[in-house]
Amino acid sequence: MPRRIEVKREERKYQNRGVEIDLPQVYDELEARCIDVIYETLKPYSKATRMYDILVADPEVRANWDMADYIAVTKLNFNDHGEVHAKVAAASAITMLKLLVEAGIQPDVVASGAGDLDDAFLVVLTGALLHDLGNQIHRVEHAHWGVYLALPILDRLMPQFYEDPEQRIELRGFILHSIHCHGVEPEPLTLEAGLVAVADGCDLTKGRGRMAFDLGNVNIHTVSALSIEEVMIARGEEYPVEIVVQMCNSAGIFQVQETLTDKILHGPLAGHVTVRATTQPEDRPIDTRIVHSISLKGRNFVTT
Repeated sequence: MPRRIEVKREERKYQNRGVEIDLPQVYDELEARCIDVIYETLKPYSKATRMYDILVADPEVRANWDMADYIAVTKLNFNDHGEVHAKVAAASAITMLKLLVEAGIQPDVVASGAGDLDDAFLVVLTGALLHDLGNQIHRVEHAHWGVYLALPILDRLMPQFYEDPEQRIELRGFILHSIHCHGVEPEPLTLEAGLVAVADGCDLTKGRGRMAFDLGNVNIHTVSALSIEEVMIARGEEYPVEIVVQMCNSAGIFQVQETLTDKILHGPLAGHVTVRATTQPEDRPIDTRIVHSISLKGRNFVTT
């Protein structure tokens, strides 16, 4: 049995039966791909792999994901900020970390002496999985509240990995910093935090934007998100990491500039990561139409 299917069946045991958000079918496919990427990337790192398994099965973590999604999606008409988004961000973050390490760039966990590469991957993975928990309090200052919500989870789980309290608290600090700075306000100061911030910005594809658009949130953010076909992370020629964004409409440039590029430029990944955005297919003379017409109904625009 493939590991991905086995894991998905195991995770169903822990699904919260109270607050659940119905996500589009494309989310299942995206989640499955990200789970495969996570396990493949973490093969050399036993602690990080074990932390992933523990977090995705933990009832407190799952309840936090559910509530973050409930507030963001059903109350604010935003796109997904729950479990699937967390896994997409985690897969992107550790993929970029792997490329940076292969290019000879040391993460702060290693450079500071706080831990080894396994510990660095654990920090990045955990920060990415927990970065959006604060949305259940409110979108306003959600990164700030996310620190408070993640703290008891980390204090409960990290003793399973680190007997030395000094190392445990130091690594906990790296994780909390990445959660607090993932919106680049304030700017992330460690490589690990920069990775979580940029990985958060990599979750751009139209599957994620479709939900907010269908809920009636018609604006440049959702239209731009619907223009993004695919986001790929690869080794670059001039930079260790190149993020390739494929668009069907030039409106996607707004999402690339405002959501993704801003997080690269305002953090420690500037100079290590670049972005290339292209329209697909390249030989098409005009863009794909995203919106045919909109009308103002009350305070919101709706498609007509």
